[in-house]
Amino acid sequence: MSRWIKFFIVIALGLAAGLIYGWVISPVEYTNTTPDTLRADYRSDYVLMVAEVFHADQNVEQAARRLGMLGSEPPARIASQALDYARQANFPASDLALLQSLTAALQTWQPASGGVSP
Repeated sequence: MSRWIKFFIVIALGLAAGLIYGWVISPVEYTNTTPDTLRADYRSDYVLMVAEVFHADQNVEQAARRLGMLGSEPPARIASQALDYARQANFPASDLALLQSLTAALQTWQPASGGVSP
């Protein structure tokens, strides 16, 4: 019976050592990831930054290209999702206005040939 106890103790120690190594000593660190891996709150912040640049330069095609980095969905849908999240998260009215302006521009935008599709 003592052989089984030693076996389970060794298994428990190995499991504990593996968890400590993986979580404390050498945890996974993500660096240089693409924007499409962002959480919803960070995606909305990214879209808000694109909306701020769009507000300054009024270049819809460049804004669509920047939003294309967030995945394969149409840029208008990405902006609309960010606007919905911003409303739920109680973003300031000025930020909501920027996001609404970008979303409206992207919904009426027709890409040039070879551009990003809406």
